[in-house]
Amino acid sequence: MTHHHAKDPLHGVTLEMQVNALVTRFGWAELSKRININCFKNNPGVKSSLKFLRRTPWARAEVEALYLDSLAAPGVAARQEAPFNPWKAGRDKSSLAE
Repeated sequence: MTHHHAKDPLHGVTLEMQVNALVTRFGWAELSKRININCFKNNPGVKSSLKFLRRTPWARAEVEALYLDSLAAPGVAARQEAPFNPWKAGRDKSSLAE
C-alpha cells in the first residue's frame, strides 16, 4: 500500500476549509480580486460560494491553487507578533524605544 496521500497537501482538506482559510487570510474583497468570480464579489458567503464552486470545476481549481499558494507563502495574516518575553523586555532597550 502506498502512502501518496501524505504528499498531497489537499488530502483531508475540504473545499469549505479552503474557502474559510482564504477568506480569513485575504477577506472577500481581496479574494475576489485574486479569483474573479461573482460569488466572491456580490453578496459573498461561504455557503453560496461552495454551491458555485462544487458545480464549476475551473473555479474550484483556482481556489485550490490559491489555497496551495497561500500555504507555501506565509502572508500578513499568517504572521504573528512574537510572544511577550518578560525576561527580554527588561533588558532590551530597543523594545522600549518603540
